[in-house]
Amino acid sequence: MALKFELVTPERLVRSEDVHMVVVPGSEGDFGVLEGHSPMMSTIRSDAAVEIYASEGAAPERIAIAGGFAEVNDKGLTILAESVG
Repeated sequence: MALKFELVTPERLVRSEDVHMVVVPGSEGDFGVLEGHSPMMSTIRSDAAVEIYASEGAAPERIAIAGGFAEVNDKGLTILAESVG
């Protein structure tokens, strides 16, 4: 099973790939998203990092982001970040 993940800024599409899990730094706490997650939206904390797990048991890749929104729907997870890096 794979989760469709996209990371987008106002300037460009940063990532678009199938992954195992993403841990999102929500404004009310971190939450993990796997394929089949219930639909939801959340704001993202400023000066935080997204953790991307390419496969089960893999070490996470961390990407620093600054604010934005996360949307989980039946197509996957999209993070709209104010900035990346």
